[in-house]
Amino acid sequence: MDGVGVVDKDALRVAVAEGMPWVRAELARLVAFRSVANPAIEPVEQCIGAAQRVAELVRSVGVDGVEAIETADGSLAVCGRSHRAGVASVLLYSHHDVVPVGDLAAWTSDPWSLTERDGRWYGRGAADCKGNLLAILLALKALRQVRGDWPVEVAVVVEGSEEQSSGGMEALARSRPDMVAADAIVIADTGNIESGLPTLTTSLRGTGSVIVTVRTMEHAAHSGMFGGAAPDALQALLMGLASLRDASGETTIDGLAHDGVWDGAPFDADRFRADAAVLEGVAPLGDAAEIADRLWARPAATVLAIDVPQIAQVTAAVQGEARAVINLRVPPSMDSASAQRLLIEHLERHIPWGLVDVRPVSLGQGFRARTDGPAYAAMERAMAQAFGVAPVTTGQGGSIPLAVALAELHPDSEIMLMGVEEPASRIHATDESVDPRELERTAYALALFLCELA
Repeated sequence: MDGVGVVDKDALRVAVAEGMPWVRAELARLVAFRSVANPAIEPVEQCIGAAQRVAELVRSVGVDGVEAIETADGSLAVCGRSHRAGVASVLLYSHHDVVPVGDLAAWTSDPWSLTERDGRWYGRGAADCKGNLLAILLALKALRQVRGDWPVEVAVVVEGSEEQSSGGMEALARSRPDMVAADAIVIADTGNIESGLPTLTTSLRGTGSVIVTVRTMEHAAHSGMFGGAAPDALQALLMGLASLRDASGETTIDGLAHDGVWDGAPFDADRFRADAAVLEGVAPLGDAAEIADRLWARPAATVLAIDVPQIAQVTAAVQGEARAVINLRVPPSMDSASAQRLLIEHLERHIPWGLVDVRPVSLGQGFRARTDGPAYAAMERAMAQAFGVAPVTTGQGGSIPLAVALAELHPDSEIMLMGVEEPASRIHATDESVDPRELERTAYALALFLCELA
C-alpha cells in the first residue's frame, strides 16, 4: 500500500482515551431523549429531538452531506457520506431509537438520566444503541484528530425505528441503494460475549411473530354455574401454547425441523446460566452441549405476552376470549415466512376448541456473514490490537432485518456485526448500562479498522 492507512497507534489510543469525557457528556444528552419510536408510548418530539442531535454530532466529527431523512414509517434516519475517490469505502451503522423502559419502579435510577454506579453508565440506550453510536463517532473523531483525515471513504447511517421492526430504514435503503453502498459495512448493534473479549457476530436468527386469539363465548361465564361444560377460551389457548414445546423444552412445530447443529464454538453452560440470570435450582433447557444449537441453529417459539385477567382482578369466571403473542426465531438456513406459516397452521391444528384467529405480526429473514474477505481480516487485526486478545465469533438470537437487506442490495460487501454490548449491559431490560472501558476499546478497534482496511 502507499501508506494511506498508516497511523501512530499510540497517539490514536491516547486520542480515543482523551475523547471519553466528550462521550460521557454526549451520551448523557442522547439518553435524555425518550426516543421510543412509538407515539403511543413516548411523544414523537423525543425521536425528532434525538435525530436532530445525532445529525449535529455526525456533522461535528467531519462527515459530509448529513441529513435527517423521513422514512416510510415516519421515523428519521440520519445519513451522511464523505466521498473519497480511489480508496475503500466503509458504511458505519447504528440506531438512535430505544425500547420502552417498562416498569419505572424496577429501575435503580432514572432511565432517562445517565447515572454512574460502580464504574458503569446506566440509562435506557446507554448500550443499545446510543453507546454504540458514540463508539463510532469517537473512532471517527480520534482518527481525524491524529491523521487529519480518514484513509477511507466513510458513510454513516443512524436509524430511527430499529427497535420497532417497522421497516423504515430497510425501505429507504431499497429505494436508495447508493446511500448504503460500501466495500465494508459495520453494523454496531451487537457486542461481546463477555467483557473484554472482542466478538464478531456472524449469524442472526430470523423472526416471525404472530398473535393468536381464541373466542368461545360472547362473555365470561360463572365458573360455578358453567365450569366444566363451558368452552374455556383460556384453557384452549394454553393447550395450544403447550404444544409448541416438548418435555425437554425443544420447540416442536409440526413440519419444522429442530435438529440443527451449530458449527461454531459451543456456549459454556455456566456462562449461559450467568448471562441469562438463571435461578439456582433451575437448569437451562436441554443438554448442556446443545445450548449453542438451541440458540443459533434451531427454531425457538417464545410466548411473549398473554391477555388474561390479572390475579388482582380475579373473578370466578370461565373466559370467553384469550389472546397471546408468540415470537418465533429461526436460524438463517430456514425461510422465516415458511416457518411462520407452519406456526400458524400448528396453532390452528392444536388449539382444541373455539374460534381461532392467528395473524402474522412481524417477519424478518436470518443472516449469515461472510468471514473470508479482506475487511473481515482487517477487523480481526484491529480488534486484537485494541483488546489485547484475539476476537471470537458468535451467533445471536436477535434479528436485524437491515442486515439481510444490505446483503441483498450489495452482495459483494462484507458485513460485520459488533459493538459495545456485553451480558452485564442488560439491553432491553431494566438497569441497562454500558461499561465505558468496553466503549473505549470498541472505538479504538473501529479507528484501527479504518486504517487496516486502507
